[in-house]
Amino acid sequence: MSLGEILITKGLVTREQIAQANSSRRSASDRLDRILLQLGFMSEENLLKVFSEQFAIPIVDLPNETVNPEILKAMPAKLIHRRKIFPYTQRGQTLITAISDPYEVQAMDELRAVTGMNVEPVLASEHEIANMIKRYFGVGGEAIDEMLEGERHDLGSLEELAAEDKDLVQQAQEATVVKLVNEILREAINDRASDIHIEPFEDDLRIRYRIDGVLHTTTMPPQIKRFQLAIVSRIKIMSSLNIAEKRLPQDGAFKIRHEGRDIDIRVSVLPSVYGEGIVLRILDKSSVLLRMTDLGMDGTTYDRFKDLILRPHGIILVTGPTGSGKTTTLYSALNSIVSDQVKVITVEDPVEYRLKGVNQIQVHPNIGLTFAAGLRSILRHDPDIIMIGEIRDLETAEAAIQASLTGHLV
Repeated sequence: MSLGEILITKGLVTREQIAQANSSRRSASDRLDRILLQLGFMSEENLLKVFSEQFAIPIVDLPNETVNPEILKAMPAKLIHRRKIFPYTQRGQTLITAISDPYEVQAMDELRAVTGMNVEPVLASEHEIANMIKRYFGVGGEAIDEMLEGERHDLGSLEELAAEDKDLVQQAQEATVVKLVNEILREAINDRASDIHIEPFEDDLRIRYRIDGVLHTTTMPPQIKRFQLAIVSRIKIMSSLNIAEKRLPQDGAFKIRHEGRDIDIRVSVLPSVYGEGIVLRILDKSSVLLRMTDLGMDGTTYDRFKDLILRPHGIILVTGPTGSGKTTTLYSALNSIVSDQVKVITVEDPVEYRLKGVNQIQVHPNIGLTFAAGLRSILRHDPDIIMIGEIRDLETAEAAIQASLTGHLV
């Protein structure tokens, strides 16, 4: 009996849904079960149950299984990432390996060939396997494996290359380095991180993501320290920074496209005793909450805040630690009150998101356009509402208060 007939017999899908899935196939190699999942006609949980009966493979609750870290150390990260399998324990000469797709017999054959052991598959969801691979093999494990194997070129010792900037430039453009940095960025964006911290230490390169205001250390392959210079050089090139300058702080920026949306990345490089540390600020325009109702305020706080921003004059201060949502709160407030009847001007550093109908000014302290100077100029443009990105000094504070006392909402 075909898989489609099995699913219909069990009442998991209808014949009409099978027909629709078949019509969605672009080629004969497109799998029916994958199309049914993509169309939302059935859940992965139900599909795993069918696979379990069809292939006599047990289903496991992978996050609660006991993992043997010693086994994982001997596993090739490249194979694990590429085949999306997770060998997590051993019974005699048999590797117990979590898979989500029993049709991928090549993955089992490849694992047997690489390890010289028997392989016993168990079923788990694709999401669970991906999370376990990320947890135990770290972000960029496949790229690190390729670097270590030297599949595309002989990387040599990074320490030897350190004195040759031209070599670092060449290495930073290599496909494996590009892939590693892209994976670090992609993982941070998917985790909705506001910042990426790349911090060098004597024997380690720590990478942390700031999520909801809190820093979280992400698991990285233990060999990541060896590629510190390549990672830093790649980010410098992307940011149009001076790759040869390693003694002075540098600031830059670049744009990337992720899943159909443009994302701005602000870069700050700071030299330390163990090399250059980097902080990347992620500005995802699509993630900003432009409706105040989405901010998560309780009813009383929401009503009070809404009443304040509708007043004709005064000053509202929004404070909080990094990544706590200050910018999101300010933009949401502006978005809710901007109209053809009011003039809104902002002075920011940087202008993180573009708001329709709002005049936004980027400060440039190196040419004298500071927050205070920008604010003084703004007042000559007859604004109703002024948003100041930061109050960094007494002069800006005095100008902000003065503006709030002369008929403006600050």
